[in-house]
Amino acid sequence: MSTSMTRRGFTTLTTGLILGSTTEAFASVQAAQPPSGPTEAPFERDYEAPKFKPSWKKPQINRQLAQDFIIYAHSDLELVKKLLDKEPGLINATMDWGAGDWETGLGGASHMGRRDIVEFLLERGARMDLFCAAMMGQLEAVKAFLTLQPKLIDAKGPHGFTLHFHAQVGGKSSESVLEYLQTVKKIELKPNPFLKREATLI
Repeated sequence: MSTSMTRRGFTTLTTGLILGSTTEAFASVQAAQPPSGPTEAPFERDYEAPKFKPSWKKPQINRQLAQDFIIYAHSDLELVKKLLDKEPGLINATMDWGAGDWETGLGGASHMGRRDIVEFLLERGARMDLFCAAMMGQLEAVKAFLTLQPKLIDAKGPHGFTLHFHAQVGGKSSESVLEYLQTVKKIELKPNPFLKREATLI
């Protein structure tokens, strides 16, 4: 006994096959494309969980807002002020740009040599660190850190920028820091892409 198929049945079947294969193809294309935003690395505890349990009474600061603040802290003082007025908790916000490349607004402003943004953030309560001190020309602070722990000479700031790099980008005001760092560990100083060259009057 032969089984006949109506035109409607045939259309439904072929449409389903086409849509099914299209969906699978689309899914495979999506899987091949890199994610458009940050992704969290997989993790599973292989140790005992801490006995302390966070209460999470307050919501975390929005990640997009923190990201924007830190990006603007590299170059735009007015937007830094605007976003910090909007959310004061951003002052010490930190982003992991991937693989533990942590950065704060102060860190971004420091390695860009933006003294104006750094001074504003410090006034608002940002936590000063060794890299910021190097860029700002704070020789005694840098000496104190390295006396406490000499191996900090090899410490890396955001994006892997060194103490020497931060002292370079500080320009004339941090020349004494750079000279001191070179006595501790002499390295080849490459041209600093963020160093603002001061105009000279002829």
